[in-house]
Amino acid sequence: MLEQYKIIIDPISGSVGLSAIAAALALVTLFLLLGVLRMKAWIAGLISLAVALVVAVVVYGMPVGQALLSASEGAAFGFFPILWIVINAIWVYNLTVSSGHFDVLRRNFGRISPDLRIQAIIIAFCFGALLEALAGFGTPVAITVVMLMALGFRPIHAASVSLIANTAPVAFGALAAPITALATVTHGASDHPGLNLETLGAMVGRQTPVLSIIVPLVLVAVVDGKRGVRQTWPAALVAGVSFGVAQFVAANYISVPLTDIVASLVATLAVVLLLRVWRPSESPDLSVSSETAGDGKAAAAVDGDTTVPATVGSGAATSTIERVEAEPRDSRADVFKAYAPYAIVIALFSIANIGAVKAALAVSPWTVKFQWPGLDVLTAAGKPQSSMMFAFGWLPAAGTLMIFAGILSAIVLGVRPGAALKAYVNTWVSLRHAIVTVMAVLALAYVLNQSGQTNTLGAFFAGAGGAFVFLSSILGWIGVAVTGSDTSANALFGALQVQTAARTGLDPVLLAAANSSGGVMGKMISPQNLAIAAAAVGMAGREGEIFRKVLGWSLVLLLFMCILVTLQSTPILGWMVVK
Repeated sequence: MLEQYKIIIDPISGSVGLSAIAAALALVTLFLLLGVLRMKAWIAGLISLAVALVVAVVVYGMPVGQALLSASEGAAFGFFPILWIVINAIWVYNLTVSSGHFDVLRRNFGRISPDLRIQAIIIAFCFGALLEALAGFGTPVAITVVMLMALGFRPIHAASVSLIANTAPVAFGALAAPITALATVTHGASDHPGLNLETLGAMVGRQTPVLSIIVPLVLVAVVDGKRGVRQTWPAALVAGVSFGVAQFVAANYISVPLTDIVASLVATLAVVLLLRVWRPSESPDLSVSSETAGDGKAAAAVDGDTTVPATVGSGAATSTIERVEAEPRDSRADVFKAYAPYAIVIALFSIANIGAVKAALAVSPWTVKFQWPGLDVLTAAGKPQSSMMFAFGWLPAAGTLMIFAGILSAIVLGVRPGAALKAYVNTWVSLRHAIVTVMAVLALAYVLNQSGQTNTLGAFFAGAGGAFVFLSSILGWIGVAVTGSDTSANALFGALQVQTAARTGLDPVLLAAANSSGGVMGKMISPQNLAIAAAAVGMAGREGEIFRKVLGWSLVLLLFMCILVTLQSTPILGWMVVK
């Protein structure tokens, strides 16, 4: 039998302040390795995990066996359900690429409007949100930036637009993987009954939709300044409002994992319908010759590993209208097939979320719940740590549903079994470093939480009192800016937000949600996303230029979220908080 461990908050001389210095070592290490030394994320994650284990054993007195078991449980959760969702979702996307139907979808979007400002809304905001919903982890930026370049966007504009657009949908990305991580790490960090996927998703769904209204206006401002806003604000407003309303409704009343899928499709439909009765007063040709974008080639990297080559073109500059009209016309059957995978995903998840079906799948043998073998941790109050329980819902898991969606999509798209299997294997290979990174970060989070290091930091930050509600979004922003992932930031800081809330009298659900909602603005300035965007537009090594272009918007939107969350903690907007 392994020795039992009871969490302590002030292991160094009974001082929370001194103990907080030790508790912060692993996080500081991670931030320095990623943000300053620019080390590969998977290596930085493993080194930081090692630091957390040393602190847990040497400073907190956690038995080595319990520390390693905590790390193993976290790594397992990082794979299932988090990576299980990501891997299978990206496989579905890869099937559309290998079958050629992704190009059909791109051309279909391109014909909706020749105006580049409208294209920024449709491709970067609407379609980017759909990619974020299904895959996340850098995929939207990698793909949309190449599509924008192909339509004639200036390199710096293509990169900036894709990065800024990848904000509002991030909290629900990869079928709500960030919310799933948030719900898991906060469970047991407080006695609040609302720290679950549904409640946290609903709360985030009352914050990011407000942000969604602003983002499309920012996009057209980046592309064409004040003139762009003046001439295309109806389309930007329709896209933002429809996306925000759909995001709110889906997160609160339909399905948290389906939130971004529903919102992106509703926003796209709303813009398409608007364009049938309204057009901008003028559509200036803002495109440039592809010669100014480099040598005519672009490569979009996902998480630093997967490359998606795309030919931008070469030769004399042509207008956007000429470029779109020169492309082949697709049959209605091909267009139908291009949209089919997303319809299949929605159908499967809708069925799985029917009350009776959901309840049936939540019990054995479809879902198995057990205490992690050998792990024996007590809270500071002497109660069993609830995070020791592991739920293995192998059938109702979003990742498993995505496998079914992939099989059905392959049939509809006409992808042969051998080709589908090859695409699946290639997806695993391309994500090998991302797999290690996510598992290492979740292992780190579990060690921090179950050794008491998170409790120590929560007690320390509680000294900020009620002012912490303003800082909570900033903490999430820092986490995403450094790790490049809202999932990782939620894993690192979710429990800290909840424990600080409990000590300051603030609402744990509000602060946990603020960590995720505030974090989305850090996505556009994270080194990983900047590298993806720069590589895609032929500006590798010039990430600083793109960073300077988007930093101001990141800070402005962050300030907006900080104010919103602060007001939600008061009677002014307190009615927005999920009860």
